[in-house]
Amino acid sequence: MSRRFVLASASVARRRLLTAAGLPPEVVVSGLDESTVTAPTPGALARALAVAKARSVATRLSGDALVLGCDSLLELDGAGYGKPASPEQARERWTLMAGHDGVLHTGHCLLDLRRGSATREIATLASTTVRFGEPEPDELDAYLRTGEPLAVAGAFTLDGYGGWFVEAIDGDHGTVLGLSLPLLRRMLCELGVRVTDLWTTEPGA
Repeated sequence: MSRRFVLASASVARRRLLTAAGLPPEVVVSGLDESTVTAPTPGALARALAVAKARSVATRLSGDALVLGCDSLLELDGAGYGKPASPEQARERWTLMAGHDGVLHTGHCLLDLRRGSATREIATLASTTVRFGEPEPDELDAYLRTGEPLAVAGAFTLDGYGGWFVEAIDGDHGTVLGLSLPLLRRMLCELGVRVTDLWTTEPGA
């Protein structure tokens, strides 16, 4: 029997990815002040933010539910980058990224809430290496005008306009989109939940 599945994220890409895979989530945005969460590395911070978001949303729910929190950060030369605050900042990021490799980290935290039982929690990290192309100045200007870089960690997407400027990836593409489906399936299995039992439609329907 399908259970309530809550995505603790405002990310359209994550919601779209889950929906396309047969698991349209209920979205509850955490509203977390991310500046209150710290960690020693970009990867650890992405994981810590995912945990904080999932826990924040869980406190507002009642009854049985599965709650998924996610957060993504791009690591370049040891520094972590989330969403740029302005087009100027996005341009600066692309100056660093163009022609180089970065690592996109996505933290995942899955909570199993059941009445009368202690909450079970699994938190882990997925990381994928991204090789960036070198957009021409006018191409970068056009990309910044789309507004897309301001809405995503690392100032790029893989499945939108930014995909034109990504040469290759090494790892799960879902991690770059903001959610690794294979990793989530393994997390669900660890909690004794089969992802196929959560599907709302049969394949091919």
